[in-house]
Amino acid sequence: MKKFIQEFKAFALRGNVMDMAIGVLIGAAFSGIVTALTDNFINPLLQAFMKGQTYSMEEIAGFAGNFLTAVVNFFITALVLFCLLKAVNKMMSFGQKKEAPAAPTTKQCPYCCSEIPIVATRCPHCTSQLEDEPAA
Repeated sequence: MKKFIQEFKAFALRGNVMDMAIGVLIGAAFSGIVTALTDNFINPLLQAFMKGQTYSMEEIAGFAGNFLTAVVNFFITALVLFCLLKAVNKMMSFGQKKEAPAAPTTKQCPYCCSEIPIVATRCPHCTSQLEDEPAA
């Protein structure tokens, strides 16, 4: 059972699964903005032009308030998902050993300042003979 839980954790917290889940949630929140825009601005404008319907200032303020509510809900959802993803990433990094930096494979020519292989004895760019450094 313990191995099953570890495998599920590795699957569920894998990068592309988390990205897909966040994409679906952000898409749902954005569809709320699109719906609010359609219901509160586009449809009333079409009704005003086609049917000659007039709206009071209270109705117009309600339309704007509904749209702003949808926008605020989108940003709150995005913020919560961002914080959740940061927490999951931090949790996944616990227990992992940091990799030691790799040994350098290049050095800089002291004469022409170009990058050359670390084992080179002559610079391929300026053909200068490089001094052998004493072994440490």
